[in-house]
Amino acid sequence: MNINTECLYSKSHEWVRIENDTAYIGITDYAQNQLGDIVFVGLPVVGDKVSTSDAYSDVESVKAVSDVYSPVDGTISEVNTQLESDPALLNTDPYGTWIAKLTDISSTDGLMTPAEYEEYCAAL
Repeated sequence: MNINTECLYSKSHEWVRIENDTAYIGITDYAQNQLGDIVFVGLPVVGDKVSTSDAYSDVESVKAVSDVYSPVDGTISEVNTQLESDPALLNTDPYGTWIAKLTDISSTDGLMTPAEYEEYCAAL
């Protein structure tokens, strides 16, 4: 299992990477591995406000459809439209492939460090 040391993690297996005033969010390597081959990503709407733990997207794989939850409060400022034509990017590069960018972000309280997330996944 790959864990990016530049990210923070939620218990529902989403990552967030903060750069300046923007949060990049996506699903973890653990999540994409559990889902299997991803065939569709339902992208959120730019301008929508999301709260921590809100489902803002969904991911369809050959195994199931799963909601993707926001790890922080914020406003969706951009979506990764590459995922419309190539959703498998989440399988091949889960930390390089963000689903949405958020601005007006809240605190990252409650998120796990890479070491905490690794320990959490090992216990599953």
